[in-house]
Amino acid sequence: MKLKKVLIANRGEIAVRIIRACKELGLKTVAVHSTADRDALHAKIADESICIGPGPSLKSYLSIPAIMSAAEISAADAIHPGYGFLSENAQFAEICEQHSLAFIGPSAKVIGDLGDKVSARNIAILAKVPLLPGSKDEVRDFPEAKKLAEEIGFPIIIKAAAGGGGRGMKIVHDMDHLESQFLLAQNEAEKAFNNKSVFIERYCQRSRHVEVQILADQHGNCVALGERDCTVQRRHQKLIEEAPCPVISDRQRKKLWKVATDLAKASNYDSVGTVEFLYDLDKKEFYFMEVNTRIQVEHPVTEEVCGIDLVKEMIRVANGDKLSIKQEDVHLNGHSIECRINAEDSKTFAPWPGKITDYHAPGGPGVRIDSMVYSGYTVPPLYDSMIAKLITHGKDREEALVRMRRCLEEMKVDGIRTNIEFHQDVLRHPKFISS
Repeated sequence: MKLKKVLIANRGEIAVRIIRACKELGLKTVAVHSTADRDALHAKIADESICIGPGPSLKSYLSIPAIMSAAEISAADAIHPGYGFLSENAQFAEICEQHSLAFIGPSAKVIGDLGDKVSARNIAILAKVPLLPGSKDEVRDFPEAKKLAEEIGFPIIIKAAAGGGGRGMKIVHDMDHLESQFLLAQNEAEKAFNNKSVFIERYCQRSRHVEVQILADQHGNCVALGERDCTVQRRHQKLIEEAPCPVISDRQRKKLWKVATDLAKASNYDSVGTVEFLYDLDKKEFYFMEVNTRIQVEHPVTEEVCGIDLVKEMIRVANGDKLSIKQEDVHLNGHSIECRINAEDSKTFAPWPGKITDYHAPGGPGVRIDSMVYSGYTVPPLYDSMIAKLITHGKDREEALVRMRRCLEEMKVDGIRTNIEFHQDVLRHPKFISS
């Protein structure tokens, strides 16, 4: 492998996950951290650790000059952005390329083409990927939005062209509320992403969120590594994910995988990524939503059912290696479920940072936990509230569910509040069980 040292431009559990993968590949690791993360686990286990600024993300984890300086000081030859922060920033990827640093992710052009949802929709049209009726370009003003809504028919959904996480997203059920919601979506998009561009499409009222994991190299090879169901969400933030999707047939599954890889090939994709779809429960059809040009939070459930280390594959692809697998080599084994453990109140969902006085991770067959906490660690109030991902694997969905319920009972995080009780309630709910 020509790569020797990787700087991880992230924090939390994903930084720990990447460091572990690098070490197993024989690569040196450089952690970056803010002053608020001096005692963070990723800063402790990396070969080198560099402070890149004060606690607020804009002055540390989102500061391209600070990260590039750390890469120069440490003589790193690659940067892994993880997820969030700068992971889908085309400018950051381009700067890495200009400084002869391997960006462990898609090329800057791919990120730019697919990061804008309007551009991504147009690529999907060329690849003949199914889409919900909607705008082909940015919707600039209310008269244009009104005309389009009349053509599509209510309900509609207004979405920010850039970014994600539910910001700049508004569901509109009638013309009376269209103008106010359109302007609100534009304002939210501008504040969140410095880009007020929005587009409109028909809103699918009874649906499931299903996404396909893709893996592509720099030599034109691309495979789909199964799909995940991410329907359990709060304010468009995923909370529980599982693989494979429990409500689709093998015929639908194969068709979905092909559609995802067709889109990836049409965009010259060259790393790990996720193609997201809405599955209309009434029409039994899939519709393209967007592409996440990075590793996903929920990637472990795919790893559990496919037996493939996605982070290692990302690094190998960035190293210029060809894929070691073909589509016919991909076989799903059993079922996997992931629960995101957040430092927040289970009832109000209010963030609950603070010192963890005691921590016990569950274990046993078919159990995995990706975490960044330890006894005595203080969860800072400045970042995302997720502190761990609890993953179970079983021969089928029932066994994976039984294991997850047992693990949630066994897991102990004292000193702060977590959403463990919320997950227990969901996993006992008849509708979730019968999915």
